[in-house]
Amino acid sequence: MQGKRMLELQCVFLVFVNVLCLSPAAGPTVKPSVSLLPPSSLQISGDSAALLCLLSSYSPQGAQVSWTLDGSEVTEGVQTSAESEQGGRYSRSSVLTLSKARWEEGELYVCRVTHDGAPQEASFQKSQSQC
Repeated sequence: MQGKRMLELQCVFLVFVNVLCLSPAAGPTVKPSVSLLPPSSLQISGDSAALLCLLSSYSPQGAQVSWTLDGSEVTEGVQTSAESEQGGRYSRSSVLTLSKARWEEGELYVCRVTHDGAPQEASFQKSQSQC
């Protein structure tokens, strides 16, 4: 606490003598754009299926991704990238890879994103004709 107070006093002094003291506070919060891409028909005909969740153009960093399949959380087969920054905005991706059998059993796939305390979802509902 004493260090914070000392920093505040230094900033006040620097501003007083016409030197700009910048706060470490970040810019405005921008929620991520979230897209969910289902597996291609070629991939579905193989041994596994992967869904891709893309998060883009958000700030500050710290977006978290989780997956649900038919309402149950899934952690196995999930790979989430590190956040990348460009021009003060962040992006990341997450892939859910399922066995062919698990893909065929499931109906509703949801990528849930939490950023700055606000949840968002992107979902894919499988139609009967895709089985």
